[in-house]
Amino acid sequence: MKLFFTLLLVAIISTANAQTIKDHQVVIGKTDSVASKILNEKRTVWIYLPTGYDPAAKQRYPVVYLLDADWNFAAFSGMEHELSEVIGNTVFPPMIVVAIPNTDRTRDLTPTNGNVDPDGKKTDDFKTSGGGEKFTAFIQKELMPHIDSAYQTVPYKMLIGHSFGGLTAMNIIINHTDMFNSYIVIDPSMWWDSRKLLNQARDVFKQKKFEGKSMFLAIANTMPSGMDTLRVQKDTSGTSGHIKSILQLKNILQQNPGNGLNWSYKYYNTDSHGSVPLIAEYDGMHFLFSFYNFPPGFEATMIDKNAKIDVESLISSHYDDVSKHMGYKILPPEDMLNQVGYYLLGIGMPERAYAVFNLNIKNYPDSFNAYDSMGDYYDNQKNKAKAIEYYTKSLKIKETPDTRKKLDKLQASK
Repeated sequence: MKLFFTLLLVAIISTANAQTIKDHQVVIGKTDSVASKILNEKRTVWIYLPTGYDPAAKQRYPVVYLLDADWNFAAFSGMEHELSEVIGNTVFPPMIVVAIPNTDRTRDLTPTNGNVDPDGKKTDDFKTSGGGEKFTAFIQKELMPHIDSAYQTVPYKMLIGHSFGGLTAMNIIINHTDMFNSYIVIDPSMWWDSRKLLNQARDVFKQKKFEGKSMFLAIANTMPSGMDTLRVQKDTSGTSGHIKSILQLKNILQQNPGNGLNWSYKYYNTDSHGSVPLIAEYDGMHFLFSFYNFPPGFEATMIDKNAKIDVESLISSHYDDVSKHMGYKILPPEDMLNQVGYYLLGIGMPERAYAVFNLNIKNYPDSFNAYDSMGDYYDNQKNKAKAIEYYTKSLKIKETPDTRKKLDKLQASK
């Protein structure tokens, strides 16, 4: 749908700027907090809300829970904004991002107490480790209920974790599978506690069913110089424990294709453990939401004057398919269809524009803007009576100066 929106880029950017610039500062989110009885501390979370989020509106959003907020919040929220709503992008769905900053990272993001490093050597660096189950309980029993009560959410939930956060994500997939619908697991520390979770994974992915769950696994290049992903698995130098454990996880997943898990992985040869999160989140979101964007050729078909199409069915059937994947009913976004309708009207395809505007009215019968747009359609078609009818309907829902001005002008010219 990019072509429809590219011509309206200036208007879109102006709207976005009006919503994100406040007191001469660019604001990408807000903070919230939960007084956790489980963790016995107040936990702050950082919240990103999609453009146009309105607590009074009916539209609701899936939620991404993002670990290591301190590192990942700005980059991920920017990507989510860019690819879900800017310049006509519908690559990902608009989502609420709930990012969790760390207080004691080692404590919260390790499921068991451990005292060895990736290569099995004793260390005193992890004395506070082993609080992962409590942290998981905090997310499930305190944070999620708070988010669902305070924000416009739907049941679809995603978890993203890197390193120890990736270990946490894998522990939740294995031991608390139904907490999330999908996961992005980035270079996880599967070596933790002498590979205890990795060893558990061998049986779990063989015996347990993961129908309806999706996962993307990212593997960074943390190998010694001169190694490749085949040779490193046989390496006995004691310096490659991290990547060896992740490759073993990948092998376990490949060996159990019948458990219902929809998963994929990617090895990033040119990215380190520290640089991999951004590109992995980008690729992971593309994999997990491969069904969300309009299929190739959709745009060309929509603007092909020789194509015999049912515009309403074409759009609605796509969102019916998206709804099946997401597990709840998703309507075509009102603002997106509104922009498409005006574009079609502008390029001389009024019948298709009407179909788009009419679909918006069907889907959003309480929207003043949907009726206002249909009024604009009839005004463009020189049908004064119908334009007045729809402007009047819009004003009954909400009094707006722009619609009132258009109605008064038409009534004065009778």
